[in-house]
Amino acid sequence: SPPGLLLLTSFLLHVKEDRASPTRLVCDNRLIQKYIVEAKDMEKKVGQCQALPALRCPAVLPLVDFTFQQWKSKSNETKRREILCDLALLLGAAAGAQGQVRDECGARQLSQLYRHANSFFLLLQTFSWEAGHWEPGCSPHSMEQTHISSIFLTYRQLVQGKLRFFFYDLAKVSCK
Repeated sequence: SPPGLLLLTSFLLHVKEDRASPTRLVCDNRLIQKYIVEAKDMEKKVGQCQALPALRCPAVLPLVDFTFQQWKSKSNETKRREILCDLALLLGAAAGAQGQVRDECGARQLSQLYRHANSFFLLLQTFSWEAGHWEPGCSPHSMEQTHISSIFLTYRQLVQGKLRFFFYDLAKVSCK
């Protein structure tokens, strides 16, 4: 089964029905470490593909860097919404790049990145602490890139940074 489906299924199996807050999935730090390793592997593999051409239509990528102090001052709901915005932009960039890449190696890696990012996107939509649902109208800080490797770098940084710290924050609340 695809790894994204496995991630979503395991997450949904470990969600409490009453508040829809994550439990065991977030509590096991090894899982996010696994996704960080996978993001690094995808980035490495796309670097080993034959010379990939520059994208004709630049990819619009979120700027995913942050300061730890700023991050700590945000509510979990704000963090979740911010990550959803970043993932939405990243998914759009990956989908746009897929239509421009003819190389089998690059296309395969982009497809895998899209599946993984989409799994996180769906996963984060399954819970919320505030009334209302996420609306796709956010405008994160972004940059345009013509190098396919930039999409993989951004994804790895997002998983290694915001997602990892978000899961860590959720674990402090959900795991006893």
